[in-house]
Amino acid sequence: MIFIPTGLEGSYTIDLEPFADERGWFARTYCKDEFLQIGHDREWVQLNHSCTREPGMIRGLHFQRPPHQEIKLIRCVAGAVFDVMIDLRRDSPTLLRWFGIELSAANKKMVYIPEGFAHGFQCLSENSELIYHHTRAYTPGSEGGVRYDDPAPGIKWPLPVSGLSERDKQHSLLPDNFKGI
Repeated sequence: MIFIPTGLEGSYTIDLEPFADERGWFARTYCKDEFLQIGHDREWVQLNHSCTREPGMIRGLHFQRPPHQEIKLIRCVAGAVFDVMIDLRRDSPTLLRWFGIELSAANKKMVYIPEGFAHGFQCLSENSELIYHHTRAYTPGSEGGVRYDDPAPGIKWPLPVSGLSERDKQHSLLPDNFKGI
């Protein structure tokens, strides 16, 4: 695995290093020793799998409030998405900056998202599937969200938005004096 800093402290894109032969390919997607090199020493306690059916649909942008913040490791295993993280950490020099990258089954990239970030994605192809690793279990009542069109981070989505969940439609804009979580 090759860890590439995104410019938002503590977050990385991860390029897999597949070994290919006549049978196909094989790649490691997690190694405790390699993740220790970027300071990750937490256990993955929950894994989720999502499928988003249509291009243009957005999921997110979601986060959990303290003390239930979580680290996420995201990989696309079918189709393609534009994956986005926003730094919401109080006192971070990159507060409200965002990073986006195409994750796809073809490019085999992953993203490592630290605690204190919101995460979401836009589906780029039909039936796109993501695998999420979390360092904390989902905690009802501690979830929060950032609207996909909030001008504070100003995310540039690659496609017109074609759908949102009812929950994601309810996210309010960040206040002008937002100081982080």
